Amino acid sequence: QGQLIASGGGLVQAGGSLSLSCTGPGRTVNTYYVGWFRQAPGKEREFVAGISWSGVSTGYVDSVKGRFTISRNNAKNTVYLQMNSLRPEDTGVYYCAASTVTMSRKTEDYIYWGQGTQVTVSS
Repeated sequence: QGQLIASGGGLVQAGGSLSLSCTGPGRTVNTYYVGWFRQAPGKEREFVAGISWSGVSTGYVDSVKGRFTISRNNAKNTVYLQMNSLRPEDTGVYYCAASTVTMSRKTEDYIYWGQGTQVTVSS
């Protein structure tokens, strides 16, 4: 119940682009605030971007502003993360998660998590 599935990761050269997708039950994806997090080896999981259920409100960590875009298609129960101008420091496992707390950047506020998808950016 509520399980999310993240996909779209891969290996890309610096400056390249990737598009991640997060799908799940409509009652979860379409009614919760959905966020993308990432975790690099040896580092804590950090918030990357989030979007409200309506798509009106979005939030980004400063390091990805102007390069990443989060969006959603509720008809497809899917949230997307378009990542452009990728840098080696964007490397990590990317997770999508759902929260009842709008605009939250805290992992403890997120109830449902996807399994993660690996993004590797080579220099």
